[in-house]
Amino acid sequence: MRSVVRQNFAETVVDAIRTFGRAVGMAEESITVAFGDMARNRFQWRETIIQAWRLITVTALPGLLMAIPFGVIVSVQVGNLIHTLGADSLLGATGGLGVIKQGAPMATGFLLGGAGAAAIAADLGARTIREEIDALKTMGINPIQRLVVPRMAAMLLVAPLLNILIIFIGVLAGYVVAIGGQGVTPGSYWATFGSFTTTADVWVSLIKALVFGFLVVIVACQRGLEARGGPRGVADAVNAAVVLSVVSIVVVNLAITQLTAMFLPTRLA
Repeated sequence: MRSVVRQNFAETVVDAIRTFGRAVGMAEESITVAFGDMARNRFQWRETIIQAWRLITVTALPGLLMAIPFGVIVSVQVGNLIHTLGADSLLGATGGLGVIKQGAPMATGFLLGGAGAAAIAADLGARTIREEIDALKTMGINPIQRLVVPRMAAMLLVAPLLNILIIFIGVLAGYVVAIGGQGVTPGSYWATFGSFTTTADVWVSLIKALVFGFLVVIVACQRGLEARGGPRGVADAVNAAVVLSVVSIVVVNLAITQLTAMFLPTRLA
């Protein structure tokens, strides 16, 4: 019994490593092909815009609805803590930094990893089980170049835009709560926000969004292109794409947060 368990565990680990290797290979090939197409002026800009619009349609409204609770929750929770410490004037800095450095990129990643990854994996998975991918290969067309690269470019275009939207709405929601419910003056809120928040914080947030978007699109494309077993296989691919995307985002966010805390500590006013 133990030998069977060990064998199954070993096979699972090996399969996971192989899947990770295939994902890294797809990411490397996608980047190489994308730069090559740009250099030869053969990049699929039209397809990229179409895919970007599809991503916007499935993430913009949920992003708006998610940003408001993020801003409110950060403002309320942090506001209660700093009110206990008697530092109400710092609510603008703490609330704004919470939204910019953590709330916005995480919300962006989860939206892209949920709605975006599901849409991409379902599309490519359906193409795979209909043998369209095999048909492309038979005609000498690289599926990575034709299908993955435009979606990767679209994701990298939409991710920072969605992140900026969530930052704006989240900070505005936190401001309304601070002014209306916690007795903070508008001047104090924006003064502390400007004193502690730097352009580096915004850049880190945007870079996080780009990294999360890249992880999501690679995972979703790989799961979609490797779908097997008919409609059930497409459903499994979508489920795996969403789960792996979210887990990857959490792990990478932890690593980036640690690095930024070491090399870009919060500025003291």
